[in-house]
Amino acid sequence: MKTKVSLTDLAAMKQRGEKIVTVTAYDAPSARLAEAADVDILLVGDSAAMTVLGYESTLPVTVDDMLVLTRAVARGARRPLIVADMPFGSFQVSNRTAVKNAVRFVKEAGADAVKIEGAGTALSRVRALVDAGIPVMGHIGLTPQSATMLGGYKPQGRTAVEARRLQAAAVALESAGCFALVLEAVPPPVATHITKAIRIPTIGIGAGASCDGQVLVWHDLLGLTDGHVPRFVKQYADIGGAVLTALKAYVADVRESRFPEKQHTYAMVDEQVELFEAELAAGSLGRSRT
Repeated sequence: MKTKVSLTDLAAMKQRGEKIVTVTAYDAPSARLAEAADVDILLVGDSAAMTVLGYESTLPVTVDDMLVLTRAVARGARRPLIVADMPFGSFQVSNRTAVKNAVRFVKEAGADAVKIEGAGTALSRVRALVDAGIPVMGHIGLTPQSATMLGGYKPQGRTAVEARRLQAAAVALESAGCFALVLEAVPPPVATHITKAIRIPTIGIGAGASCDGQVLVWHDLLGLTDGHVPRFVKQYADIGGAVLTALKAYVADVRESRFPEKQHTYAMVDEQVELFEAELAAGSLGRSRT
């Protein structure tokens, strides 16, 4: 078995120009498969709110929800670095609240690191978490937790002013202690300059191929997403279609009495069947005692 991916490994991969592969995961089976595929980072994303829990945005998911999912992922994989997304409300209030919740992800759920969105006041949170010994992945560009303030789920950094702001945020997050930075829905030229400007790895999602690595949502890349899929998603399989076909076949087999067949049942020797039926006929089974 390969050794556990470390923060030092990720830094070295950037230096070597070796791409870092990240995927979201929300349960143990997915984590096992991602590990078998040699994924480097498993992000237990707050996207679980929509992909797993049925919400329309990431905002409703709670710390307790995310702890359950992170524990499952940690049980399913050993080699990848496991990063837990801190949900909305878990770090915005204060440094103390951020540290308290982040400690739970590491201590109770087995996460190796946490991810928080934004810069600004988040810089203080990053410093507090790093001071507490908790590695932090940053996230700038389109930050879903603050999508309303950004005018919706729209690309960021498309003007020179916005691009400069994003680069300044990236540099500030590196200085605050982040070990890596997610760039979401950022034009490739901007992502390229940011990647060159900072020493920590950049993980792109809709930010072009020049980032040090890439991340995609599990359900998006496997064709399990129902509804709109962002343009930056490449679908590598149609698992959703395969599942629907299988379920329809199962429904039809049950309704037409084609399932279960003999090979799906358990045998009983003839003499025991005869004895059972004889006892039934004699009324010795099922008779109440008074």
